[in-house]
Amino acid sequence: MMNETSDQLLTARPVAESWFNRFQVVALAALTLIAVVGKFYLPRLIPNTEWLELPLLLTVYFGLMRRSPIASLFFGAFVGLAEDSLSPANIPIGMYGITKTLVGYFAASVSLRFNVESSFIRMVLCFFFYFFHAFFYWIMRRALLGQVVPFDPQETFVHGALNAVIAIPLFAMLDRMKLAGAA
Repeated sequence: MMNETSDQLLTARPVAESWFNRFQVVALAALTLIAVVGKFYLPRLIPNTEWLELPLLLTVYFGLMRRSPIASLFFGAFVGLAEDSLSPANIPIGMYGITKTLVGYFAASVSLRFNVESSFIRMVLCFFFYFFHAFFYWIMRRALLGQVVPFDPQETFVHGALNAVIAIPLFAMLDRMKLAGAA
């Protein structure tokens, strides 16, 4: 028969692990904020980098590694709303929030069904989620805002492939960061 003390011993996390998880969340939030700010200022410093979607890649990574649809949904909403706060005035707040929320949720849902440790699977998923994000964002601008904006599937395909290639070293770096803290 278990008592309250033995239940606490079995379910409590070690102090070091609890501290690391909090540190990891803070580090991921800081990286995400840097990625969001970088999305809008990097093209000013390095021309032709508008296609780079680091906030989206971090949302996908969080969803795949956390494997919690609800946590990933909130993370995607946080990233999307942070992105919305810096977006141009002609795009209302919530557009990126909605798309990133869906990406976070679906990435976590996929991770529950498939082994997402393979670099190839991660690359395919990043390509898919880039295309999904771009297409859904385009649909929302047309349907909700009534804006006539072009959608070029060929360009989206190329940008999705480039982001998927960028995701491989980015995810490897994030994995190493996670493992370094666990050791």
